[in-house]
Amino acid sequence: MRIAQIAPLTESVPPRLYGGTERVVSFLTEELVAMGHDVTLFASGDSKTSAELVPIWPTALRFDTKLRDAIAPHMTMLEQVCLRAHEFDILHCHLDYWPFSLFSRQPTPFINTLHGRLDLPELQAVYDNFPDVPLVSISDAQRAPLPQANFVATVHHGLPFDLLTPQPVEPRYLAFLGRICPEKRADRAIRIARETGIPLKIAAKVDRVDEAYFQEVIAPMIDGTTVQLIGEIDDRAKPEFLSGAVGLLVPIDWPEPFGLVMIEAMACGTPVIAYDRGSVPEIVEHGVNGFVVDNDEDAIHAVSQLHRLPRQTVRRSFEQRFTATRMAQDYLALYRHLAAPARPALRVVT
Repeated sequence: MRIAQIAPLTESVPPRLYGGTERVVSFLTEELVAMGHDVTLFASGDSKTSAELVPIWPTALRFDTKLRDAIAPHMTMLEQVCLRAHEFDILHCHLDYWPFSLFSRQPTPFINTLHGRLDLPELQAVYDNFPDVPLVSISDAQRAPLPQANFVATVHHGLPFDLLTPQPVEPRYLAFLGRICPEKRADRAIRIARETGIPLKIAAKVDRVDEAYFQEVIAPMIDGTTVQLIGEIDDRAKPEFLSGAVGLLVPIDWPEPFGLVMIEAMACGTPVIAYDRGSVPEIVEHGVNGFVVDNDEDAIHAVSQLHRLPRQTVRRSFEQRFTATRMAQDYLALYRHLAAPARPALRVVT
């Protein structure tokens, strides 16, 4: 198939460090190319891909210090995609609702994967105005705030089979991975670790918008010994970091649509302790690859039970459910349906 992948420009594909959406777009793109499909990636110019790259902006917007309007490059990209839409069998966009109006006015089939939270009141009118746009959720839980939207499938994220693998290191600490912000609750992770007496290592970024929260709430809790902040890490550093953890703490306080860090830990054989929010029950199999908990007390108890979960079993759960191959196959089934000639608009009621 001739497939266009349209990625956010905020980060490169794949991102240098943190960036869940762009990382998933990269995994999907590379897998589709490996399967023999003709894939064109619309992304920032510093992206690296085996697909044909259409560079919309020289660098990821996050690293362009002179940029003042991040919307303008995205609007330019959407227009360029529309001008070339006739070259493709399917357009796959990862920009949430941005392409709805423009893409609905051209004939090439398109699909939108929604990567963000959907529980914001202001989103209701947008989806009310576009009831036929085919949408993909990244978890069933993500759909809940928009029952009127045209969700045609849920496709869980996947990682390349050998990207992150268990390493021969002895697990000695608890891990927190991702981003420091109020909804991710690194403060909870610190309290849980202190109650269990196990050191905590935090591999996370701090966005400018969360700098005050970090300085006021998190920084005073970091002592450099029992709680260490090691900063952002890339995929090369993740296998050793995650393999060295007895468990990954995901004490979130928001309806996270997926949570890529959970399957990254599982790929390394590291069990996950996550709060029952958003997609967590769809990803974590309680008592198999981790524990789903309701509060700090449950999380502290779960830490004492981590030794009961064989790391080989945790890795096997990743291999069975969360590989990039499975993800690409799921998307291909949707592409083929939508691109089929004379096929009526797809609307699935669940």
